[in-house]
Amino acid sequence: MPVITPFRRPPQTADDDPDTPGAPGPALLETLRARLAHWRARRTRHPRAALVLRRVTTAFSAILVLGALLLPNTLVALEPNRFARIPAEAVVAAVLLLCLPRVPRLVAAALFGTALGALTVLNLLDMGFTEYLGRSFNVVLDWGLLDDAQSFVADSMGGAAGTWAAVGAVALAVLLLVLMALAAVRLGELLAAHRERAARGALMAATVWMTCAALGVQTFGVPVATTSASRAAEAQAHRVMDTLRDEAAFAKEAKADRFGATPGAQLVPDLRGKDMIFTFIESYGRSAIEDPVMAPGVGRTLDASTEALAKAGFHARSGWLTSATYGGSSWLGHSTFLSGLWVDNQQRYRTVTAGDHLTLTKAFQRTGDWDTVGVMPGVQKAWPESDWYGLDKVYDAFDVGYRGPKFSWSTMPDQYALEAFQRLEHGRKRDKPLMAEVILTSSHQPWAPIPRTVGWDEVGDGSVYDGIEAAGVKASDIITDSARSKEEYGKSIQYSVTSLAQWLERYGTADTVLVFLGDHQPLARVSGNHASRDVPVSVVAKDPKVLDALDGWNWTEGLKPAHDAPVWKMSSFRDRFLTAYGSTPHPTGG
Repeated sequence: MPVITPFRRPPQTADDDPDTPGAPGPALLETLRARLAHWRARRTRHPRAALVLRRVTTAFSAILVLGALLLPNTLVALEPNRFARIPAEAVVAAVLLLCLPRVPRLVAAALFGTALGALTVLNLLDMGFTEYLGRSFNVVLDWGLLDDAQSFVADSMGGAAGTWAAVGAVALAVLLLVLMALAAVRLGELLAAHRERAARGALMAATVWMTCAALGVQTFGVPVATTSASRAAEAQAHRVMDTLRDEAAFAKEAKADRFGATPGAQLVPDLRGKDMIFTFIESYGRSAIEDPVMAPGVGRTLDASTEALAKAGFHARSGWLTSATYGGSSWLGHSTFLSGLWVDNQQRYRTVTAGDHLTLTKAFQRTGDWDTVGVMPGVQKAWPESDWYGLDKVYDAFDVGYRGPKFSWSTMPDQYALEAFQRLEHGRKRDKPLMAEVILTSSHQPWAPIPRTVGWDEVGDGSVYDGIEAAGVKASDIITDSARSKEEYGKSIQYSVTSLAQWLERYGTADTVLVFLGDHQPLARVSGNHASRDVPVSVVAKDPKVLDALDGWNWTEGLKPAHDAPVWKMSSFRDRFLTAYGSTPHPTGG
């Protein structure tokens, strides 16, 4: 007969709480109480050390909060005199915390500190974006660019450096939020512990602030009374609202197209039979031609290339375009130039590429008389925008057979990319002429190491560049050195222009038409804090009729535009080009 064992509850452990499942048991609570008592005992045994610690903590909290309230959002403004001021926000926060009972005070202080930490993070992002892209951080649109920044660091400094930089940035942001909240709580409790003195101090500070504001009192060249933190928060809020309004307005603007309904037969009839090549040179800006450091070398290269091409029968006209972007985000420059719309942020880019606004490249596809291709060495993942650009075939970084080393961010030297374009498309016998969009990337920051021009017959699969890359300047050696960055940037532009000019001299025909330009200026550390957004643009051809069509543009002869050559917005080029070569407008409405 089987023996039935009655159910027995497992013995209760010391950490079990029979009344509250999942809650800490008596043993855990006792441990916490014991540790708290031990800490208090240590403070009692070492009163002087405890006093010093409290004072240091309080001083650190005050420095942290006041520093955040006075922190500017640009590196240029980051000077000691900015921190010798009285922030109105500190006075208002002190009065508010003094009026609140304990629990609401703790909550209010923690929220104030967290908000101040978030504002500090945004100010730091503004500093970085202004330094590199010439504009402030957009809290709605720019988070995706942080991934590109991490990739850039990885390409420049190594994968481990990129990973640690990303981890460090996230950790710093979280730490700022936590420390700022704790600092505000600490100061709030200090005010409450000395309520009478704190109230008198707040009243005095408010009186001094209002007096200084009324009289315009300054120290070290800046006003003593300031509301800089409130203005920074207001600017961020306005930026968000402006972005949301712009999204709707631009979506309507993108639907209006002067050539949107033009039949293919009426687009660029004067270029029929020509091989049309649009080439962007990365970061090729006005500074390369006019800055005292870069201009001599780049100028000699442009003059020499103009002369060499003239001997081969090619002539050029050059002018200036004002780019929609600066220091980076090349795709904004590309889409602005080719669409005829001002695409100066990521939301506009998403809007226009999701629509059917006619691009200059797609105009050639619409005719049915050209094969259209793109050579994109910088593309290393899916690129659905190719349909919007009107490209039948796109060669990305993995499609051109390159077996050589990367040159920092650039996946391959420009000379190789152009030779691959010749081998895969331009040099092939075909039934139709070719329209190509080619992106040259060797002049992408950090401009180290830079490829060296080799014999065109030696390019092969790119293995020839192994020794050149290994012997080149390391990115880490120049990335923080403005003077060296300028020098290497100038050399990279010389390399890119030389590669393109030699390719045209070697492989161009009587029916080849080349349009090349920069997508944007280099970052402010190289181009200067007050540089324009202008980039050079050139049209090169053997057929004199191609250049005769541009006589009304008043552009400079040769590859180097004159200082006073016409300056147009980059978005105006599409319509001017289509009109110059015989296209008939058939508008679509907005």
